[in-house]
Amino acid sequence: MIGAGIVGLAVAWLLNRRGHPVLLIDPAASPSTSNLRSGSGAALGMLMAQVYRRSSGRGWRLRQQSLALWQQWRAELGERGHAIPFRPGLLQLAGSADERDTQRRLVEQRQRQGLPLQWLEPEALQGLRPQLPPAALGGVLSPNDGQLDPMAAMAALRADATAAGLEAWPVAVDRISRGDAQQQRWLVHGADGRSRPCRWLVVCAGLGSAALVEPLGHDRPQSPVLGQALELQLPSGCDAEGFGAAGWPGSLSWGGINLVPRPGGRLWLGATLEPGEAADPAQGAHLQQLGGQAPEWLRQATVLEQWQGLRARPLGRPAPLLEALEPGLLLASGHYRNGVLLAPASAAWVADHIAQG
Repeated sequence: MIGAGIVGLAVAWLLNRRGHPVLLIDPAASPSTSNLRSGSGAALGMLMAQVYRRSSGRGWRLRQQSLALWQQWRAELGERGHAIPFRPGLLQLAGSADERDTQRRLVEQRQRQGLPLQWLEPEALQGLRPQLPPAALGGVLSPNDGQLDPMAAMAALRADATAAGLEAWPVAVDRISRGDAQQQRWLVHGADGRSRPCRWLVVCAGLGSAALVEPLGHDRPQSPVLGQALELQLPSGCDAEGFGAAGWPGSLSWGGINLVPRPGGRLWLGATLEPGEAADPAQGAHLQQLGGQAPEWLRQATVLEQWQGLRARPLGRPAPLLEALEPGLLLASGHYRNGVLLAPASAAWVADHIAQG
């Protein structure tokens, strides 16, 4: 099992729960490096499933499956002392007449499906505190979607799997090669000079996945898309965590930027979409302005932390890449902006494939 991001840990945890011995291979497989804000640790953890614009196809099915699985997994992990904080509710604001009309149609469609999406008129938004962008023309509220803390989720999956026997090999992988055709079909060659054989090999190495499978004849290119995020301290007396009668009904989404309330009057804000691996300082500074529509309280907030991460976007194929490349070689990568959301469904795909032989 190569890759210790949110997808790799979800796969390792589920395989472990189903009775498979699992070796997790990644420099971040070591507990001392597992809390770094990179890759999955840089994500904000938005679970956008029922507000997804499509109503059929693989993307829709994976999102609904994952949303249900996260609820089950959180309950199971919580019972064993590994809580994963989840903030229910997602309010997507409309900043234009086209967005407003599209969101209204989505609400009508979801309600016909029996899902509890609601449309909020501008008058309903005006009473929310802290004040929302005044240009908002309404918003769609999805109470079942929300935000999950990715760092806490990875820590919970790792701790629970480790307690059940997960083995870690904290090294970078130089390459993989074919072994014999029977019991040890694959060899993983580590940067420490050692090699480990395995019958099943799952590659969940994000942007590193393409370089591992390409020498074997599998062309699965992925491009990096950088995202910058901020943690802000809100001005005194302006606490987005109240969630009383006038509080926010969950996290917010405005023009592709997400605002996630945090304890102590703090706020996560992100993320940018920047092709390549170099961060643009101007885009990072632009986040806090919400495209020029930021309320005054947000403009006055103090930046406590700024970080960035890389997303793996498949080229020529839809995200994510869930493929059986050869007997015993599975690829679960290229989740782009939805690694946290789709981790459980990806793990279920891997586990079911292995169960089918």
